[in-house]
Amino acid sequence: MTILIGDDHSVVRRGLKTILLDAYPFAQIDEASDGTELLEKALKQDWSIIISDITMPGYTGIEVLKLLKEKKPKQPVLMLSVHAPEQYAIRTLKAGASGYLTKESAPDELVKAVQHILSGRKYITPEVAELLVFMNSDDDANKKLHESLSDREFEVLKLIASGKTVSQIAEILILSIHTISTYRSRILEKMHMSTNAELTKYAITNQLV
Repeated sequence: MTILIGDDHSVVRRGLKTILLDAYPFAQIDEASDGTELLEKALKQDWSIIISDITMPGYTGIEVLKLLKEKKPKQPVLMLSVHAPEQYAIRTLKAGASGYLTKESAPDELVKAVQHILSGRKYITPEVAELLVFMNSDDDANKKLHESLSDREFEVLKLIASGKTVSQIAEILILSIHTISTYRSRILEKMHMSTNAELTKYAITNQLV
């Protein structure tokens, strides 16, 4: 079995590796510390499963997932995040993920999720299943403003709401200040708002930060 873990925190990678080796002592496990490295290693060989964080420098986990699915559509990918499922679970599953886990639940659920995915099934928790039912309902009135944002716009929204400046966001995402400013303008337009304060209030109210 071959496993690739992508996360920008070495402590998290080490923890995941320990859990996996307890269950699969003979597994070959490699690591990537950012989205660019993860994509390169993911494309270099076939992996039994790839486990990826969502928020990483360079390419985000979702961007890696989308690019990878174009080249290797059958590659199983389990997405991990510190964020609650309502923030990213649906986005990752729509992008082709085989499952979604919060890092909080990973110590208890990781091996179960991996076994489930390796058997050819998607790993969906009851909480995520409920979100899928809600998403598939025809009640557009229940759709939230941030659901119209692209994955990258959503990421920028969360960073703005957490108090980061445009230059800080550019540094975190390894993008130009001009590009971040463009994303900010699109976010404001799509969400019918005009200031960072409004975005922040919305994000807090909807538990996005």
